[in-house]
Amino acid sequence: QDYYGKELQKSEDLRTNACITSARPVSEAVRDALERVHEEVVARYYGCGLVIPECLASCRVLDLGSGSGRDCYLLSQLVGERGHVTGIDMTEGQVEVAKKHVTYHMEKFGYQKPNVDFLQGYMEKLGDAGLADESYDIVISNCVINLAPDKRAVLREAYRVLKPGGEMYFSDIYASQRLSEAVRKHRVLWGECLAGALFWGDLYSIAGEVGFSPPRLVTASPITIGNKELEGVVGDCRFVSATFRLFKVPGSSRAGPGQAIYNGGIAGHERELVFDANFTFKEGEVVDVDAETAAILRSSRFADEFLIRAGGADAAAPQGCC
Repeated sequence: QDYYGKELQKSEDLRTNACITSARPVSEAVRDALERVHEEVVARYYGCGLVIPECLASCRVLDLGSGSGRDCYLLSQLVGERGHVTGIDMTEGQVEVAKKHVTYHMEKFGYQKPNVDFLQGYMEKLGDAGLADESYDIVISNCVINLAPDKRAVLREAYRVLKPGGEMYFSDIYASQRLSEAVRKHRVLWGECLAGALFWGDLYSIAGEVGFSPPRLVTASPITIGNKELEGVVGDCRFVSATFRLFKVPGSSRAGPGQAIYNGGIAGHERELVFDANFTFKEGEVVDVDAETAAILRSSRFADEFLIRAGGADAAAPQGCC
């Protein structure tokens, strides 16, 4: 709270490169939407890249660690007036910045009433903020879960508030090994998103314990620290910024492998949908998918965008290794 509320006043105050890693290229619609976000909101933003899942129209989205609200105001435009975006953050100063600009953005977007709200609270305790079971289609988070000491509680709460078929789509920092006590207690490295980074293998075990489908890697890029003193503290550990998607797949959707045919109906992804590092769906093309992928497409918000036929290759679900 001190680091993000008091020490950092703008993104240029960051002391490592961890929070400025770029994501994959974004669509023109996303770029246009970003340009409509208030300059103070953008200046007080400290995430890594953009966390913008596809197929958002009319969805209810929850942003964990929403900070100054940049991603919320961006998503507000993509879910449309019939959708809704909630941002929750623990830092009072950041929530105040986000709330201050609600009217500005709704007028800018031409909305009759706000489709965003901001709460001060902890992502490990969403119930304390009044967030009900099965109330969101998508939970996003942009380089924030590393700041939570109890990652298991964060994923458990995200799973609870997601509707069946819902998705957690999030970027974060991951480490090549479990971190030493010296690194984990380093104040600046914690604030800069490195000291709290999860060993990537632990994400897979925690997600499974909570009930999510296996994590699906979307993108990953190496992080350079760019600060000699802090590199010395970290030693030979390596870090990546990675985006994963986790799904809450209802048991009733599970069957065997299948063949998926994408209908090209998702705005901005009409020709092809890059679903993750293993699957790219081109409009009208038949793609063999494993049982897990077939269940995800069948039960999620993507169901109307795909024809799923029984059969196909009986392959094991692909493992995206960070």
